Amino acid sequence: MALQIIDRRLAGKNKSVGNRERFVRRFKEQIADSVRRAVSQRGIRDIEQAESITIPRKDIGEPVFHHGQGGIRDVVHPGNADHVRGDRIERPKGGSGRGSQASDSGEGEDDFTFTLTKEEFMQIFFEDLALPRLLRTHIGENPQWKSRRAGYSQDGIPNNLAVLRTMRGALGRRIALGKASHRELIELQLQLDALLAQDDGTSEAVAELQRRIDGLAARIGRIPYLDPIDLRFRARVQVPVPNSQAVMFCVMDVSGSMDEGRKELAKRFFILLYLFLTRHYEKIDIVFIRHHTQAAEVSEDQFFHSTESGGTVVSSALVLLDQIIRARYPQGDWNVYVAQASDGDNFPNDSGNCRNLLVDRILPLVRYFAYVQVTEVEQNLWEEYSQLLPLFSHFAMRKVSEPGDIYPVFRDLFKKEGVQV
Repeated sequence: MALQIIDRRLAGKNKSVGNRERFVRRFKEQIADSVRRAVSQRGIRDIEQAESITIPRKDIGEPVFHHGQGGIRDVVHPGNADHVRGDRIERPKGGSGRGSQASDSGEGEDDFTFTLTKEEFMQIFFEDLALPRLLRTHIGENPQWKSRRAGYSQDGIPNNLAVLRTMRGALGRRIALGKASHRELIELQLQLDALLAQDDGTSEAVAELQRRIDGLAARIGRIPYLDPIDLRFRARVQVPVPNSQAVMFCVMDVSGSMDEGRKELAKRFFILLYLFLTRHYEKIDIVFIRHHTQAAEVSEDQFFHSTESGGTVVSSALVLLDQIIRARYPQGDWNVYVAQASDGDNFPNDSGNCRNLLVDRILPLVRYFAYVQVTEVEQNLWEEYSQLLPLFSHFAMRKVSEPGDIYPVFRDLFKKEGVQV
């Protein structure tokens, strides 16, 4: 016999969870397209919020069967002073004649608006993406703790009372304490019945047996139904659970050639990467490294809002990156991810040093290294980095020139194997 489970939980304004999930599955392609369009237009602070998406009515229409008007029908409409039988009337322009509202897709009906929750939005947002080289987990310095069952104890709070275990213990105690008395009581009752069968029950022996029977019955009756020693409570203990941890390095060029627009592009990419990592790791450290001719580890506010001028020496940031990884984030304990954003402008003699640093020092330590260039112009740094693509599968580089390119580039960098983006 097949078992069918129907989920009738209600969610938000009495909408069935089951119906909502079926709708999302059925129109998944249209919803995913709307999510991609929404991401390209969203602000950074709104990236993880719920979203109202619009689906064209034509995409959710369903075929309908109905009876047509067959045969010859003569209809007399009141107020007709212009036409007689046999006139050919031109078809009205504008469709079926029903009231309608124009939409941007050219349809004559309103589009359907559907609100995705924050969880649904992020699930669709990252659904076909995978974190490259996600292999290692580690118990961190501050492991997470999880409550687990640990048998039963005689002390606890009423909420943790194990009723069945308590009653089973009480029943066993009553049986153990009263078994001998019940056995003796049965024997005395048999003796009493034998005596009563021989005389009228007035003899001293009958009275003595009756007194002993009454005493045993009273003793059995004094056995408590439930005793404090019977109480059993569900015991729970705190145990450490594996806490996978990662560190995300954000490396950005803040020289004079990186204007606010380019910094904004880089920030959008960093935000996406951080949100993506949080879906795979419980603990994430973020390290911000900015550089012009010199590199420094800074706070997030300084990283995105401080302005600098002058030239660019990218190798200074990579040297600092290598030092921080080896000093604070050993490879055996941490999953290291690096995202570097730059306009590609660098001193010509320094780009070769950057490539050597990546090959010899950094790429052997990291899970993934993504380089994003916020201009279309290919300069010497891009040319040097391009030589690493055939050598390291966990190194990737892309170009971004406008906000709408961020999400497609991010999907391309982190797509699952075998998934076409």
